[in-house]
Amino acid sequence: MGKEMNSSHNYPYPLLVPPPFRWDQREVNEPKVHEWIETLDVTSVVPPDWSQVDVTILGVPLSRSSISASAASENPDAIRRAWKYFTTYNLEEDVDLTVLKVIDLGDVRQHVTDISVCHRNIREAMVAMRTHHPNTFPLMIGGDHSITAMLVKGWKAAHPEERIGILQLDTHFDLRSLEDNGPSNGTPIRNLIESGTVKGEDVFNIGLHGFFNAKSLKEYAHRSGVNYITLKEARKRGVARTVEEALQQLADKVDTIYLTVDMDVLDISVGPGAPASTPGGMRSDELFEAVQIAGSCPRVRAMDIVCLDPVKDVAQATVKAGVHVMLSFLTGFAKRKS
Repeated sequence: MGKEMNSSHNYPYPLLVPPPFRWDQREVNEPKVHEWIETLDVTSVVPPDWSQVDVTILGVPLSRSSISASAASENPDAIRRAWKYFTTYNLEEDVDLTVLKVIDLGDVRQHVTDISVCHRNIREAMVAMRTHHPNTFPLMIGGDHSITAMLVKGWKAAHPEERIGILQLDTHFDLRSLEDNGPSNGTPIRNLIESGTVKGEDVFNIGLHGFFNAKSLKEYAHRSGVNYITLKEARKRGVARTVEEALQQLADKVDTIYLTVDMDVLDISVGPGAPASTPGGMRSDELFEAVQIAGSCPRVRAMDIVCLDPVKDVAQATVKAGVHVMLSFLTGFAKRKS
């Protein structure tokens, strides 16, 4: 059973609130995911031994900055509730994720109306994570895609000497003008490029397709040096090979690769809960393989999953796909330890 966590007055991280509920932790031989992922014990005076923690999960429940109507702010909790249906064992890869120690830190505090405060908190939360336990892998659950710009800026603030690359799995460029759109979910990559946080040439976007991007955005991508591979082209090459080649090209020139997965990259038939999902997108198996490959790449050092609205979902199809994306990535990540 889950337990509601109503009080956060003694939570040790001022920018975070604990998960709204926690599952009873039980020692079992074959745990479900909710029995494996730990939450911080706010009553304990002894902090975790962070040197033994592999992955820290952070919820980022913001969707006010979404261009389209979205309740993606509800997604972190929806993901947490859905992962009880999954085991830690990946049959296809013969990998058990219990080799990893994973802690759910809770959610970044959000302001009721002020998006700029929300974005500042998100940036500072990443800085704090990298300052206090830099050996862990941060895995963020959004939230709309505007959070990616703030998280990457936080990483850059904590590691100013690093060159950061972006592997983006997305139906859209996310290169809209900040003058027209502000720091919305349509502008995070342009935000990072124009702020000097990343170079356009260090961005690889895989999954673009159809009639869902303006020609002017393609022209901006060319001017900025953004690398993009349409889904049609990726399928001709092989999606797995395309991802591997992108990771290799990034690894040859950057210090850190940040993986951002916009769930609207999925076809609308399998991802109806993504507000901007469309016909002609990725199959779920293609996405799961892509993120597993990324997880196995040592240069990939942070990840987010964004733009999933559980309110619009059908039979939890997209939420469960989101959990599968997380666990598929962690399958690849676990292979780093073998």
